[in-house]
Amino acid sequence: MTAGPPVGAPAGRRTDADALCALLGYAFTDVSLLRQALTHRSHSSPHNERLEFLGDSVLNLAVARLLYARFPQAPEGTLSRLRANLVNQQTLSALAVRLGLGELLRLGEGEVKSGGAQRPSILADALEAIFGAIYLDGGFDPAERVIRHLFEPFLERLDLETLGKDSKTQLQEFLQGRRLALPQYTVVATHGRAHEQHFVVECRVEELGIRCLGEGPSRRKAEQDAARQALALAKGSEPQKREGR
Repeated sequence: MTAGPPVGAPAGRRTDADALCALLGYAFTDVSLLRQALTHRSHSSPHNERLEFLGDSVLNLAVARLLYARFPQAPEGTLSRLRANLVNQQTLSALAVRLGLGELLRLGEGEVKSGGAQRPSILADALEAIFGAIYLDGGFDPAERVIRHLFEPFLERLDLETLGKDSKTQLQEFLQGRRLALPQYTVVATHGRAHEQHFVVECRVEELGIRCLGEGPSRRKAEQDAARQALALAKGSEPQKREGR
């Protein structure tokens, strides 16, 4: 059983695969590699675990090269942290969702029923497997081009000054730098059973009139979500400097 139409099916049934290739900016010569990249081990063999292993190395090298060229003055430790901020399950699964991989994954019946097509780990592994498949199909250069195309928006948002700092730390430093009181965090709601709770936390910055609600599977993650929103509002409320001043 699959979560979507089989990749590499006869003419007239490859619309989704063609759309994926268009989004990637790469057309496979051997479409069976793409089919394997989208095949979870719960479905059949050959599955995508070996391709995922290969794609992980391709991705790390490609991102390392991009960062090396983009930040010529950054030391090794900074480059390593930048790469870790980019090459992680959260980023990969977000990209996989944008590409619509969940609809193309070939999953076993159990994974389909348990929501495997939306599971971040499965999506992230599938995307890395695709990078491995492109490498085998066309070599490193086209794989690097695809990775650059996908990761460029994330590269644009990298900030060396806030590297490694979470949203709560950034918000605290922002407020301290302006001699404002620290934010207050309050749990306003919890949902679900003990082992799968969902938290709602309010972050208040009284002096700026900011109140934000964050959500997450733990109190810490909900606080980080609320802090991220509050930081964006706090920065947006600052008066713009006039040119020449």
